[in-house]
Amino acid sequence: MIDKITQPPQLPLFGDLLPFFDRLPDPDEDARTRARERNAQLLKPSGSLGRLEQLVEWMAAWQGCHPPRVERAMVAVFAGNHGVTVNGISPYPASVTAQMVEAFRVGNAAINQICQQFGAGLQVFDLALEEPTGDITKEPAMSETDCAAAFLYGRQAIADSPDIVCLGEMGIGNTTIAAALAHALVGGRAQDWVGPGTGAKSEMLERKIKVVADAVALHRTDEPLEVLRRLGGREFAAIAGAIIAARYEQIPVILDGYCSCAAAAVIKALNPGGLDHCVVGHLSAEPAHQRLLEYLDLHPILDLDMHLGEASGAALALAVVNSAVRIHTGMATFDEAGISQPD
Repeated sequence: MIDKITQPPQLPLFGDLLPFFDRLPDPDEDARTRARERNAQLLKPSGSLGRLEQLVEWMAAWQGCHPPRVERAMVAVFAGNHGVTVNGISPYPASVTAQMVEAFRVGNAAINQICQQFGAGLQVFDLALEEPTGDITKEPAMSETDCAAAFLYGRQAIADSPDIVCLGEMGIGNTTIAAALAHALVGGRAQDWVGPGTGAKSEMLERKIKVVADAVALHRTDEPLEVLRRLGGREFAAIAGAIIAARYEQIPVILDGYCSCAAAAVIKALNPGGLDHCVVGHLSAEPAHQRLLEYLDLHPILDLDMHLGEASGAALALAVVNSAVRIHTGMATFDEAGISQPD
């Protein structure tokens, strides 16, 4: 399904968004405990399923129930265009974003095949592709109204109340935006955060580094939401909004790669526990992703040397989470199987 936002509605400005990040709902520790207790009783040596056991406990805690469920999984891809592409930072033209959205619509892209394989729903959100954000080397990416609208629009990812949601993006130039956000929020040097993206090499890569350094210097601020507004993009704001909306609705989140995690970094900067209901689907081949994950204190489920975007790594990790839940709910306990437990 393709959903299109063409003209952001007149919505509250950033001052009205800040309360969303305070007093976020806590996990259900009783559900987590019940999952942990069942893990200990299952027909296996203690802890032998490793992280699968941790994922089940995480699911139960953030869904607020035991056993957890993965019956209605959703993959959401937010697509945006960026004015920064006029600086020659990508080998692909900005028109490819809309072309890929069309590929998602007809079912030709990688994410379509993954969702079909694992029975996940797919929603693709066209965030005013005909109106690229501002060139961040010269002006803020978005107005307060535009950014707030995109943030609140992110709730559409969970409008159908899925059991779990995977969040990803599509947009030529968005690894430049991710690098700018990470550089502004975490620090370091521009070259620490800039990678090849869709194939930037040699002079183009050097130009990309300079663009990120210049943009961060121009828009320097200590306010995370202002970092998002000045240096981000509509899809980044929407992903951040989807993460927060999912927290309030008790829906666990699987983040995709570098760009999704850069959007999540805004939340981390505002509330250190704001991503506790999230896991990261995979470690991107984009070089700075590992550095960003260290800041987020999140550990990827998969490491497949991917850097496609479009929520592909998150959707593949969904299969691991689903397997963990199915093992937990379907596997017998020692008592049920009539097998002696170890001393």
